[in-house]
Amino acid sequence: MGGGYKSLNVSIRKTLGLFANVRPCISYYPFVATKHPKVDIVIVRENEEDLYAGIEHRQTHEVFQCLKLISRPGCERIIRYAFDYARAHNRKKVTCVVKDNIMKLTDGLFAQVFEDIGKKEYPDIKRDRIIVDIGAALLADQPERFDVMVMPNLYGDILSDIAAQVTGSVGLGGSANIGEHIAMFEAIHGSAPDIAGKDMANPSGLILGAVQMLMHIQHPKTSSLVYNAWLRTIEDGIHTGDIFKAGTSKRKVGTREFTSELIARLGSQPKTLPSLQLDSPNRARARELVALEKWIPPAQKKILHGVDIFLEWRDSDRNPDMLAKRINEATTAAALKGLKLTLITNRGVKVWPGGFKETFCTDHWRCRFRAVAGEKEAVEYSNIISAMQALSAAGLDVIKSENLCYFKNPDSSITAGFSLGQGE
Repeated sequence: MGGGYKSLNVSIRKTLGLFANVRPCISYYPFVATKHPKVDIVIVRENEEDLYAGIEHRQTHEVFQCLKLISRPGCERIIRYAFDYARAHNRKKVTCVVKDNIMKLTDGLFAQVFEDIGKKEYPDIKRDRIIVDIGAALLADQPERFDVMVMPNLYGDILSDIAAQVTGSVGLGGSANIGEHIAMFEAIHGSAPDIAGKDMANPSGLILGAVQMLMHIQHPKTSSLVYNAWLRTIEDGIHTGDIFKAGTSKRKVGTREFTSELIARLGSQPKTLPSLQLDSPNRARARELVALEKWIPPAQKKILHGVDIFLEWRDSDRNPDMLAKRINEATTAAALKGLKLTLITNRGVKVWPGGFKETFCTDHWRCRFRAVAGEKEAVEYSNIISAMQALSAAGLDVIKSENLCYFKNPDSSITAGFSLGQGE
């Protein structure tokens, strides 16, 4: 099982509504060794939803579940924030990173909102969408092709570490957590307990997070003062162990000495790297508090159409045909009305009807019941209760259920609120 305590930072982000995590990653070439000298990426990570909701269950002896939660309001505000950030900072392109070819409803929603908002509200900014696996590969190999990137929570956590490492070290990454009323700033790398107290850590992540904080609270001159001193320290080859490289660096230092060297350079300007000159609060802040639009769901009619009932079952060598037979016998004996068994899956793979004997099955089964009356017809909730009671009475272990619903728009178009199974 996972170790450690619940993340304090994650709890703060969610409790205080810090929905946007902003992580700039810049190459400081040639003073920090990197194969990619022209990287200047900002990763905008959704900060409250996705798998970081932390809702997990053990459902059977063999299977554990983590819920991935993506909401339309959450998608809208993080995507608008990314486009607003790009516009305010004269960025040219926003890239959406998803896995919507697999997670068609959750990541599919994120991608669709990105396309809708980008096309309608930000036609002046280029946009593209990329699948997270190839996106991670390209970020590691061709990071120069990206500008602003926006993505769900987990992908943002992973890809921002890749981007920071590509520019020299995860220790260089600062991070802003922005909410409607409150903000928090930190290093992206976490607590690094393995080197705590050893005077080894690179303080740059915290320092650059502080630079973001000073910009956010309208102290651009102080922000420039700290950042330019930091740049000069890097230029002078004063490097901690994570970025030290013979031939590039001049002196290897620890956490305390690096900080002392930076303090000694306050008021200095970098000689080669672009300095930060901010004397206007408007330029410094760059609309970091987005005017959030409250999302109002369209007037849709919700139609209860069926249910996925999940069972723990290990009998009969886990033969899905035998499970289907037991289910049909149980529901027929109970004179179940309104629903019929249409599909059984195991770990998301269809195993009945017409499954393959080669499919490996655990003890966790999704059994889909849909309206007898036909496609997109409604059933009563009492039918669902009756189905679960019938299965339980037959000795089958019901562990959870998920209602299947259609949503009908005023224009009479109907969309499914669930993924269609193979062969349905």
